[in-house]
Amino acid sequence: MAETLVERRSIDVVPDSERHGRAFSQFTLWLGANLQITAVVTGALAVVFGGDVVWSLVGLVLGNLLGGAVMALHSAQGPKLGLPQMIQSRAQFGVRGAVVPLLLVILMYVGFFASGSVLAGQAVGQLTHTGDTTGIIVFALVTGVMAIVGYRVIHALGRVASIICAVAFIYLGIRLLDRVDLSALLHDAHFSAPMFLLAVSLSASWQLAFGPYVADYSRYLPRTTSAKATFWWTLSGSALGSQWSMTFGVLVAATAGEKFLAGQVSYVVGLGGAGLIASFLYFVIALGKLTINVLNTYGGFMSMVTSVSGFRGQKVLSQRARTAYIALIMIAGTVVALLGKDSFLASFKDFLLFLLTFFTPWSAINLVDYYLISRERYDIPALSDPDGRYGAWRWDALGVYALGLLAQLPFLSTAFYTGPLVAPLGGADISWIVGLVVPAVLYWLVARRNTAHVPEATILPEPEPESVTS
Repeated sequence: MAETLVERRSIDVVPDSERHGRAFSQFTLWLGANLQITAVVTGALAVVFGGDVVWSLVGLVLGNLLGGAVMALHSAQGPKLGLPQMIQSRAQFGVRGAVVPLLLVILMYVGFFASGSVLAGQAVGQLTHTGDTTGIIVFALVTGVMAIVGYRVIHALGRVASIICAVAFIYLGIRLLDRVDLSALLHDAHFSAPMFLLAVSLSASWQLAFGPYVADYSRYLPRTTSAKATFWWTLSGSALGSQWSMTFGVLVAATAGEKFLAGQVSYVVGLGGAGLIASFLYFVIALGKLTINVLNTYGGFMSMVTSVSGFRGQKVLSQRARTAYIALIMIAGTVVALLGKDSFLASFKDFLLFLLTFFTPWSAINLVDYYLISRERYDIPALSDPDGRYGAWRWDALGVYALGLLAQLPFLSTAFYTGPLVAPLGGADISWIVGLVVPAVLYWLVARRNTAHVPEATILPEPEPESVTS
């Protein structure tokens, strides 16, 4: 059982003999990961901040499709290379230079783990009658165990969550429609460019946050898996799941407003009913958060190992070391959750959204290099060799990355910093658009002048003895 269920691979390439599954698995995983209460809250913010129902929904759809397309382009890299997402970043930034975005990735996923644990802890605490603190700790332990088991159990969890959470959202949607005058909400449409762009930014940022680890969950697919199939199943699952949740959030916010934001978990459960139904909904909320928090823990673990191995030359990881890395992510996230469960999370969420500023330039550089410069051809052994074709530090890419960060600042709007061009745009934050376009163009101009590091075809590592990966 342990040989087939517990994952042995970490940052090393997955050989063809261990590849399995179909591209459809990306649909169920990302549908289940997005049918959850934090996505509901994200959608609700579009209305709470002043948008109307109609244009908020249109903006959220557009953002989910645009951001989801970028995220799905990363997912399509997994079957081709058989590598975790951030390892492949070494081809752009250098074996050690990739640590620059990696450190921020780790910080973000610890934060997402913490914010998710607070909401899930409330649900677990209510379900078990033990309180929020105990609920957070229990939830964190379950998350850590599932992340240790790894890839197969993560996809199994996604399949289960996609079905159970879909059923719950259908039921909640029916209950909500019984309470609202949908016709009146849809007729009260007043277009506001800043509010529309806010809705687009909310959902696009939600999708872009998956970019640094989405290929981690497609890398076991057979190398012959169609890139188009991987792209479309990933995009459809993530966009459908998030839009479904966010639409529910928009309708709730339009009728309940601050009452919902003051107690998201209790409001959703109260909307559904009491008794066994309430218990089922608490379970669904915990299950939805479990799915995404396992992804955050697993992705944080991969990013941490990638950072350390760039300096240590490490290619494989023992089960003991794997457990230790995951425990670090889990403990750090749980401590932040316990410290911030009463008052800290609102400002912390602004901090996390600010961190997203650092990932749009990374995403642009990664995608331009993969699809336009290297054209899907990489020297995989060289990704672990600082003296190899990619070098330790690629200063041209790091320079473009820095310029991409700076280009966003005038357009950035957060609780603790607002750029000078936000007001002329009516308060809209379009930094994520700038953060994609500017570094994409700059990197293409710089990188196409010197492609000596691009191999004629993808170079795979020599097969490893079975004992090495056991």
